[in-house]
Amino acid sequence: MLLAADVGNTNITFGVFAGKRLMTTFRMMTKTPRTSDEYGIGLRELLRSNQVDAAAIRGAIVASVVPNVMHALIGAIRRYLNIEPLIVSAGIKTGIRITAENPKEIGPDRIVDVVAAYEKYGGPVLILDFGTATTYDLVTEDGRFGVGITAPGIRICAEALWGAAAKLPEIEIKKPASILARETVSSMQAGLVYGQIGQTEYIVRQMKKETGYENLKVVATGGLGRIIADETDAIDVYDSTLTMEGLRILYEKNRKA
Repeated sequence: MLLAADVGNTNITFGVFAGKRLMTTFRMMTKTPRTSDEYGIGLRELLRSNQVDAAAIRGAIVASVVPNVMHALIGAIRRYLNIEPLIVSAGIKTGIRITAENPKEIGPDRIVDVVAAYEKYGGPVLILDFGTATTYDLVTEDGRFGVGITAPGIRICAEALWGAAAKLPEIEIKKPASILARETVSSMQAGLVYGQIGQTEYIVRQMKKETGYENLKVVATGGLGRIIADETDAIDVYDSTLTMEGLRILYEKNRKA
């Protein structure tokens, strides 16, 4: 079995694969400080709760955009699972060509997503990841990745609203019944959700125009991606497991014989 870990700014998402089958996923909060022992004990307990035998884990791969948790997390995997994890970083085999001006600046999470999308859907493909940030990453038909857009995520926008305006409440992020809002909560929801839909449609349309890729496949992922994908024809596919699949694919490409 393979343990895959996607360390994001908000959560650490773990997935367990048996071969190519994703058996289960579970999460820990990223911002909670933990020692390697706390990570290890928590990880073993979450595996047990998901009916996974920790002794059956034979490999691990980690992609992280939060460097300060890596020492403790990697130490936990080594000590409690007796595995040396593969880290997604510069020099790893990806199967794509990174043509950005400074490849080292590209986050491991984006590498994982573009590898998965190109492997699963071919190119040209545009990957939208609705996470803490909303990212738009383009892979050409011949597997080149060098174009990407980074925008504030929908949750960041929401937190900015209720954090900076004293009279605005903290709300659930969901599509309201109508864009014609008549009270504060639904007016905020309308602005957040429909604003994100409008941004998505414009950026996708403009990228198709400037690249000339009218046949561009648009794939969305990320926790809040489903809300947006259900409301616009600009997105062709919503793939909730894209990042986990990308970690598995990268592990297989880099696994020692």
